[in-house]
Amino acid sequence: MNQHSGQLIATQHDLVVDADLLRRFDRPGPRYTSYPTADRFVEAFGPDQYRLFLERRHVGGILRPLSLYVHLPFCNTICYYCGCNKIITKDHGRSSKYLRYLRKEMELVSSLLAPREHVTQLHWGGGTPTFLNHGELTELMEITREHFTLEADGEYSIEVDPRSAGPETIELLGGLGFNRISVGAQDFDPEVQRAVNRIQSVDQTRQVIDTARSCGFVSVNMDLIYGLPRQNLEHFRKSLDIVIDISPDRIALYNYAHLPTVFKPQRRIIEAELPKPEERIGLLTNAIHQLTEAGYVYIGMDHFAKPDDELALAQRRGHLHRNFQGYSTRAECDLIGLGITAIGSVGPSYIQNVRTLDEYYDSLDRGVLPVMRGYAASSDDLVRRAVIQALMCNFAVSQRAVEIAHLIDFRRYFEAELEQLAEYRELGLVDIEDDWITVTAPGRLLVRPICMVFDKYLRTAEQRARYSKVI
Repeated sequence: MNQHSGQLIATQHDLVVDADLLRRFDRPGPRYTSYPTADRFVEAFGPDQYRLFLERRHVGGILRPLSLYVHLPFCNTICYYCGCNKIITKDHGRSSKYLRYLRKEMELVSSLLAPREHVTQLHWGGGTPTFLNHGELTELMEITREHFTLEADGEYSIEVDPRSAGPETIELLGGLGFNRISVGAQDFDPEVQRAVNRIQSVDQTRQVIDTARSCGFVSVNMDLIYGLPRQNLEHFRKSLDIVIDISPDRIALYNYAHLPTVFKPQRRIIEAELPKPEERIGLLTNAIHQLTEAGYVYIGMDHFAKPDDELALAQRRGHLHRNFQGYSTRAECDLIGLGITAIGSVGPSYIQNVRTLDEYYDSLDRGVLPVMRGYAASSDDLVRRAVIQALMCNFAVSQRAVEIAHLIDFRRYFEAELEQLAEYRELGLVDIEDDWITVTAPGRLLVRPICMVFDKYLRTAEQRARYSKVI
């Protein structure tokens, strides 16, 4: 353990929290669900380019399995903290129309693929997927199965809002084939819930999760947020005690990014009620201590999992992957995004759909893939992506493995980056020995700024300022 700070808290054998270092490196930076990041996508990459990459999946005779992400943007009410692309409405006529156009998009995409290609992962996100009524949920799954073959042992997950999903909805989802569920909770403190306009009881949340388990769901995730208005250490500790008692398989502990100029709903949050930077660090460090003391393993970034969870097992085996849905155990998939603003990744390309319903409907009425922008990764992007992916997922990268895969001399190629890592090495955040670059225990919570060293697009403070802070 590095002894340069007197504020070290050992929480488990592979994680150390150093409050001084968290303060020092609390700077804006990407979350690296992709590299290059989505803000680097360009409008010059459009429907024609996406079509080519879909068709190229057939070249060589070996098809990678598919992962599908379906974006369902509708919500009954607005949560002030939310930065997702969403549509606030109570009109189910809008969701019914949206499903008709999702069918059109699936028809268009699948026509460019092999017949009924096999899908190993499916995720419905939002918005609020459970805004859809039972008939709509059933219809969407039927549409999906019309165009794709869902493998029997696949991972099929859905985001659920307990305020709009009772036991009958969860039973229906299990019958439709879902086997993983992600439940938004954020914070159970009533004052915090009022401040962000999300009133959700513990009983509602527990009932949804208990029902999911009784229906055979194999994995339950809960989402929490620290840094929300009116949060304090004592009350957030009580919320975490409730979560630990519910005992989800995975926990996502997100940092609230207050960007009211980007996300209009956040303008309703009173900035004076937000925790100060020192309080945020306290919220995070205490949460880490509670969760790891309760037996959860720190996976990376914002994620914790039980030791026998697939994420924890994949990380121990070096098989963990990171994509637009966060950490995953299936790195070999091409990701098809469906619906407005959905992001996909096919081969070395990234694709993002249009933002609005009108644009989406217009494109599909014309028989055109509803692509807003995308990106075709260069050879340099791919080698940097490999390094960043390894560090984000496994906290270590083999220089030799990167050299073999990308035909480079690692030390010469990354000469400038290795010099920049000297500061992190002196502080005990990384080790550079022989073949390996390894993020140490005190550095794991700071893996984002460590990865930023290898990001060629982050060369100025202005470029970094567009992102949320690490803490």
